[in-house]
Amino acid sequence: MKLSDFKFDVPKKLVAHYPAANRDESRLMVLHRDTGKIEHRIFKDITEYFGEGDVFVTNDTKVFPARLYGNKEKTGAEIEVFLLRELNAELKLWDVLVDPARKIRVGNKLYFGDSDLVAEVIDNTTSRGRTIRFLFDGTDEEFHKTIDTLGETPLLKEFIERKVEAEDKERYQTVFAKNVGAVAAPTAGLHFTPHLLKRLELQGVDVTPITLHVGLGTFRQVDVEDLTKHKMDSENYSIPEGTVELVNRSLDAKKRVVAVGTTSLKTIESSVTANGRLKASSGWTDKFIIPPYEFKIANALITNFHLPESTLLMTASAFGGYDLVMKAYKEAIKEKYRFFSYGDAMLIL
Repeated sequence: MKLSDFKFDVPKKLVAHYPAANRDESRLMVLHRDTGKIEHRIFKDITEYFGEGDVFVTNDTKVFPARLYGNKEKTGAEIEVFLLRELNAELKLWDVLVDPARKIRVGNKLYFGDSDLVAEVIDNTTSRGRTIRFLFDGTDEEFHKTIDTLGETPLLKEFIERKVEAEDKERYQTVFAKNVGAVAAPTAGLHFTPHLLKRLELQGVDVTPITLHVGLGTFRQVDVEDLTKHKMDSENYSIPEGTVELVNRSLDAKKRVVAVGTTSLKTIESSVTANGRLKASSGWTDKFIIPPYEFKIANALITNFHLPESTLLMTASAFGGYDLVMKAYKEAIKEKYRFFSYGDAMLIL
């Protein structure tokens, strides 16, 4: 497929700048692949579609406050430093993006607030990318606590055009977030509440985790028309044995295996045995799922409404079928569904 196949206009006012007042009261569009039927529901109605033996696979990655503001030595110029990933914990080496990049050269030092945190730029990686080493005289725990105090919730400012607010720290995090490492939330999971999870449990539905630390590469603009030439950034993942047992039991019983989000979907599709069952593994995945694609593990998907030409939309289209998903998106715009991280949800059955 081509990039232009995923081009359409979303009115700017439909990009959600704030979450719904209650997580599970976002709107929910339900797509039935077998009939092409489209339903309009509320997210907490999701319990009506699942029962005994079904399993939800959630991403338990935890977003850390990845956006820091520092000052350049001598000039005092304010520099934004976006932490992408830790390269070496002992040396406190990090892969980062800096803005404005033209002001930051190898050897520059950056100072953060009134803290003892200082960083030195040691390499250029891309036009905006740098490798930095934090100079911090304290324990690993104290270092991460300092980052947590100084850092800001990493909302994507290109799309959510407002200042980060105190409530974002909680709302831009799923209720099952556990393993720190993501710079963006696995947004399909933002709609769940403890009460909703309890209702699913009472119906005999298992909820089980994988971990995929979402990176900014998920949102990187695709700049090639031929999608087979687009290369995804690698993201770190882990699939535990307990999840494997629950998922394979559901598959054997011909029950629903529901991927909560495209991050969960690509993780479980990255670790499949020769006979089409999930296997425990960990490592890095750069899997890029576009139509057509034969899914081996998931047979239902919960996902948000994504922006045009995004890799997330392409993956959702591979799962739901290109024609049905694009028809659903037209209807979503007409019905004023809310798009992007804090927007509404879609269930594909």
